[in-house]
Amino acid sequence: TDGLSYNPSEEIYWDPQALEKELTRVFEICHGCRMCFKYCDTFPNLFNLLDNKYNGDVRPVVKNKKELDYIMSACFQCKLCEVQCPYTPRDGHEYQLDFPKLVHRYKAIEHKKKGSTLRDKVLSEPDLSGKMARMSFGLANMMNKVKIHRWFMEKLLGIHKDKLLPDFAQETFEKWAKRNKKGQQTQNPEVVLFQTCYVQNNEPQIGKDTVSVLEQNNVSYACISGFECCGMPSWEHGDLESLRKKAKHNLKLLKPFIEKEAKVLVINPTCAMMMRNEYPDLVDPADKPLAQKLSKAIRDTGEYLWSLKKEGRFNTHFQSSPGEKVGYHAPCHLRAQAVGFKGRDLIRSIPGVQTKMVMECCGHDGTFAMKKESYEESIKIGQKAFKEMKSTQSEVWSTECPLAALQFQQHAGVKPLHPMSVLARAYKKDGFPFPVKPEESLHESSKK
Repeated sequence: TDGLSYNPSEEIYWDPQALEKELTRVFEICHGCRMCFKYCDTFPNLFNLLDNKYNGDVRPVVKNKKELDYIMSACFQCKLCEVQCPYTPRDGHEYQLDFPKLVHRYKAIEHKKKGSTLRDKVLSEPDLSGKMARMSFGLANMMNKVKIHRWFMEKLLGIHKDKLLPDFAQETFEKWAKRNKKGQQTQNPEVVLFQTCYVQNNEPQIGKDTVSVLEQNNVSYACISGFECCGMPSWEHGDLESLRKKAKHNLKLLKPFIEKEAKVLVINPTCAMMMRNEYPDLVDPADKPLAQKLSKAIRDTGEYLWSLKKEGRFNTHFQSSPGEKVGYHAPCHLRAQAVGFKGRDLIRSIPGVQTKMVMECCGHDGTFAMKKESYEESIKIGQKAFKEMKSTQSEVWSTECPLAALQFQQHAGVKPLHPMSVLARAYKKDGFPFPVKPEESLHESSKK
């Protein structure tokens, strides 16, 4: 329709009547296709209304604000429907259908009318939360495990009282990097590390392991201070202004490295997807040329290291092994980038290791699993992933997504390691309980 737009810099993007045309068109296509029925409740909710109330007519659904909210609020931006859909801009189809971006458009228009809730504001500022937690000297971590405190959090913020929340680290990744002079002196690095707000504030060990792996592979790298959240938590509820502010800040810090053609190594697949796939359309128009250059420079950690393997530069002199089997969960936002599962493939480089892959969504999906109204739903969505990971019969699990790791820890009993953590340990004699014989490493390194 003439209402088609996924670019908030276009005036028509914000036109409610243009949005209504697109909702009608897309709902009609989805009603006729029905390929996407298992990822979230968005499509089952839509199909149920069409089948049981409106006799297949999508127009009343689009006109009914309550029912439209019911449908759109069930989307948690896993992006798997876009991966599955045959009608997307990615596939060059004439329908130009991108359902997750349509939901973002809907939420952006709603946000413009209503603004952010207190919970939205809290969840959108993970760096501020991390700073405040560090100022509490561990009290925040302790209080997050106290039932009465969690009850108040649920009543005040709508964060479910039973949700396992990540601890906050007392020392951030960037402070550790400065203290240990990691990536501080390089003028023309091969890569600049975007550690992500989660690694910065919650699990700096993943960043430390990534640095260790880069050093084992003689990769020159830069660690710089001052990054902000990629903006995905803000964009989840349609806050374009906050997203653009964060993106502008990050682009400014990355600009010198982008201009020197360094790759930007992103530890969390959600942040990599945001900066690679979303920034070019969402940033302020003045920032778009740089955002497009950044998009081309973005690399997932496994993706980049796999390129070294193809060049014959990847270090396969491992000294210990996690065992014969490693269960690997493919993050939804890694799948959305269509770069393959190179972290999994690198784990296979450890002698004797076989990986068993699980591709079902774990249900965490940004802040979806944290919210009072969607916590139980997140568990239901993740059940297949929990079951399949258990069926791998592996003592060691792995996934690039640290929030997925939390979800598995709480609901499946095992916390997966980031592939960079698996590799970092395997390079050490005491990293895992099973030693690797020198001849096995030499044999593996001869494979190209």
